[in-house]
Amino acid sequence: MDNRDEVREFLTSRRAKITPEQAGLPAGTRRRVPGLLRSEVATLADVSVDYYGKLERGNLAGVSPAVLESVARALQLDEVERAHLLHLAQAQEGSDTLARSRSSRRPTLPQSLQWTLDAVTAGPAFVTNGRLDLIAANQLARAFFTDVYDSDTPPPNMARFQFLDPAARRFHPDWDLIADMTVDVLRTEAGRNPHDKDLHDLVGELSTRSDAFRTRWGSHNVRRHGAGVKRFHHRVVGELTLAWHGSAVDDEPGLTLLIYTAEPGSPSEEALRLLASWTASQDDAAPPADRLPRGS
Repeated sequence: MDNRDEVREFLTSRRAKITPEQAGLPAGTRRRVPGLLRSEVATLADVSVDYYGKLERGNLAGVSPAVLESVARALQLDEVERAHLLHLAQAQEGSDTLARSRSSRRPTLPQSLQWTLDAVTAGPAFVTNGRLDLIAANQLARAFFTDVYDSDTPPPNMARFQFLDPAARRFHPDWDLIADMTVDVLRTEAGRNPHDKDLHDLVGELSTRSDAFRTRWGSHNVRRHGAGVKRFHHRVVGELTLAWHGSAVDDEPGLTLLIYTAEPGSPSEEALRLLASWTASQDDAAPPADRLPRGS
């Protein structure tokens, strides 16, 4: 798939974010555009204006790593943005790794990974892919994400839930923050794996159906989110504040293992214990989330 539009929009959006003052250049008095001019970026990157213009039109094929690094410095890209630019360039080189289309079918996970998830009993533990499909989960995660699992469209997808399900605004009190993080993850994955048709389909669906997603997607922001704290309002146990940590699944590229935990002795820990006790008491033949009472 041709990613020249993606390259063009990413570079122009980064250029618009840098002021002349930030770049150590005189601002002038007749500037008509936000951020830097193409000629200014070319000067900072030590390339010709014509050459940089070619890059910003989306043509990164054959560009050397040294030039990409110079452009990254000129645009003051952070580590994640630099990696994103590199992935965009590698995609145009036709790298076998990047060009390989990934199936939407649920991967067959090692049984030991499910054992690992099931061994976590104090908090939700689950695995997602780069599209934010819920690939596998322990019992507590299935109960915690009951609204996501209630989705009519398999597999359960956290981005689709975030932007298309009204329940997401109740589940995520900090909805705007989580929405930004969700788009960051998808945008990063789009650069890393630009030939994923299922990701293209998901982005197309969300762009068509959600103004909030479409606006965020157009910002071309990429960020790495590996740990933090989130607030939730679960429809059964109410308010929770949970720490979360994510780590790559080394033997399954593209998958991430995440675990949510509560501060010991906190009301959130008690809420998770209550949710776990309800989950453990359900008939093993039915998904725990399907048996939870529905509260407000």
